Amino acid sequence: MTHPWFHATGTPRVLAHRGFVPPDSEGFVENTLAAFAAAHAAGATYVESDCHVTSDGVVVLFHDDNLARVTGDPRRIADVRHAELAAIMADRGGLLTAVEALEAFPTLRFNLDVKSDGATRLGRLIPPYADRVLITSSSDRRRRAALTAAVERGAIPATSAGQGTVIRMLLARATGSKKLVRRVLKRIDALQVPERFGWFRLVTTGFVRAAHDAGCEVHVWTINDTPTMMRLLELGVDGIVTDRTDLALAAVAARR
Repeated sequence: MTHPWFHATGTPRVLAHRGFVPPDSEGFVENTLAAFAAAHAAGATYVESDCHVTSDGVVVLFHDDNLARVTGDPRRIADVRHAELAAIMADRGGLLTAVEALEAFPTLRFNLDVKSDGATRLGRLIPPYADRVLITSSSDRRRRAALTAAVERGAIPATSAGQGTVIRMLLARATGSKKLVRRVLKRIDALQVPERFGWFRLVTTGFVRAAHDAGCEVHVWTINDTPTMMRLLELGVDGIVTDRTDLALAAVAARR
């Protein structure tokens, strides 16, 4: 891969899903300063996180579109001002904006999922850090909007495909045309996918081979047990997205 995001380590890569909250940890939750610090301390180079925007327009790292699961507060992130959200999260590990995270952890590569339309403004913020950022979203529309905002400011972050592009890739692959698969995946750096969609097994040797032929890596989420990690590594996947950074780093070390 040519983008600098990929140059920090070789494959396979471990992507710390929302940072790392060790099983015996107390006092902090996912997507916080403490969770990213724990991922860094465990040896992770790549962290996955999620972007929403507050009512006053600040892009923050938070997975859900509301506070209910993490804090018990039913309000949406989009309805809370940044200062209030930071105060709520202060004793849960510490809220970070996207820029704060990139500034606080200058050696980490960030995989940032644009979770809402408002959060596409992430693209305006990342030009100084574009070498360390991969933009993704389940929505190709949001992903492209964030990328366009970055490119207009002279930056080219890495990117992974949205659901629509993954579906088009599968349809192209079904035709047997490698040329068509490569066309669908043009300007896509990675496919970040679950192993299965319901009953359908997505990640197979053939899927990985087709992605590699088109110049894309395959990162599988969210894998938290060692046997599954080892099986996927045997298939040739390039990255494991995981809540268990410790187990994944050990599995990758054993594989190497």
